[in-house]
Amino acid sequence: MPIDYNPEKDIPDLTGKSIFITGGTGGLGAASAIHLAKHNPSHIYLSGRNATSAEKVIEEIHQVAPNLAVTFIKCDLSSLASIKEAAENFARKHQTLDILMCNAGIMARAPDLTVDGYEVQFGTNHLGHALLIKKLLPLLEASRNPRLVILTSQGWGLHPHGGIVFDKLNTTHDMTFGGPWQRYGQSKLANLLYARELAKRFPAITSVSVHPGVVSTGLVDGLSLKNKMIVYGIAWWLLIKPHEGAFNQTWAATVDKAKIRNGGYYEPVGKLEDGKLDETAKDEALAERLWDWTEKALQGF
Repeated sequence: MPIDYNPEKDIPDLTGKSIFITGGTGGLGAASAIHLAKHNPSHIYLSGRNATSAEKVIEEIHQVAPNLAVTFIKCDLSSLASIKEAAENFARKHQTLDILMCNAGIMARAPDLTVDGYEVQFGTNHLGHALLIKKLLPLLEASRNPRLVILTSQGWGLHPHGGIVFDKLNTTHDMTFGGPWQRYGQSKLANLLYARELAKRFPAITSVSVHPGVVSTGLVDGLSLKNKMIVYGIAWWLLIKPHEGAFNQTWAATVDKAKIRNGGYYEPVGKLEDGKLDETAKDEALAERLWDWTEKALQGF
């Protein structure tokens, strides 16, 4: 059963904790930052592309935590060079990182490529975060109780046959039927598999994947009219605001280590749902293949 969660009282004291949130300049990332800011962390870092949006979020955070150090880090997750620069700049100034929340993402986009030539949803949602994680792993490992939270989605179930079509990841992976959603599902499956593989390879870091719920954010607002109609037609009665949508990821980022399973997949709030996974999402060989493909793709960065 999901837990009864109230971030005001259930997020513990975060004194001394440093927190890095991708996509922190709006939506769920901003909502998460505001929830966490109320519990005395030492520093919150918000990454994103828009400095103006970041300034607005920082102002909101300072309304609830006037003295909290909050820093914007410019980072474009669709550009490996941008991620490398951001992560290396951060690592030069810091020795530890307590919480890394991989929150940013895109959804149901038309066929396109990242600047590095990868299918845009996979390149942004998975590969971009994978490089950031790779660069910040030493800082997480140097922390006392590190936590890595990767946002996936129930949309992982929309993945194409076989889960991840590796030979199409360097193309726009255009499809006749349901292309934007299948590509989205593929990237969200990768998020889930990668969190589990990280837990296996780096057991000292608690790594989990979380579904936030069906949240009314810029992801939905940015969809085509057709895809908006799909979302509202299927799940309009489930839509929640970012304030509540951030509950699951803030729970996962701060709950006592004994109460969370390393590598687990969680739905709102705090509900372990590994039993919902299909055979593809449980496939350990696929997770290992994804790891190896990712390591090869990130060579040189």
